[in-house]
Amino acid sequence: MARVTDPKCRQCRREGVKLFLKGERCLTEKCAVERRSYPPGQHGRGRIKQSEYLLQLREKQKARRYYGVLEKQFRNYYAKASRRQGITGEELLRLLELRLDNVVYRLGFAASRAQARQLVRHGHFHVNGRRVNIPSYQVRTDDIVSLRPGAAGEVAVRNATDLTASVANWLQADHDNLTGKVVRMPDREEIDTPVQEQLIVELYSK
Repeated sequence: MARVTDPKCRQCRREGVKLFLKGERCLTEKCAVERRSYPPGQHGRGRIKQSEYLLQLREKQKARRYYGVLEKQFRNYYAKASRRQGITGEELLRLLELRLDNVVYRLGFAASRAQARQLVRHGHFHVNGRRVNIPSYQVRTDDIVSLRPGAAGEVAVRNATDLTASVANWLQADHDNLTGKVVRMPDREEIDTPVQEQLIVELYSK
């Protein structure tokens, strides 16, 4: 299965914000954005000519890298969001938030989305009692996400829960039994993705 393989710290530096792609490291002074806040490459410290298209492109790339989604996947999410009732940008973020790997991360069962993706791919999680190994699986309201009994990744999951300060309001987590529930669909105010989704809509609307 295809996945993003670019160096994670380089992705954060390119977007100029912390995308929290490396888990605990992003919270320390070793974070590349803290040490070198300019874009990577030999021209990183040079002046960049800002344009409307550049701003739109950067927001799209930022959202894509934040969730670890490839270009074709992201475009498909946008097409699906545009067919839904409601604001297209908000529907796009909602679809990305409801990916199983993101839900595992939001529940605090993984230190990063990359780790959550790997745990899901290796079949460590169940959804409503059934093994699901597809990171892009769309969870729904009242779905129960739980760690598979006897899973080899239990130690990593418990270590991740120790780092979790809080869980999103639209989710309910039981870190003792390593289970979580999707209480309802997330509202835009509850999605802390550092992007302006309207710029993404404008980019794809051209």
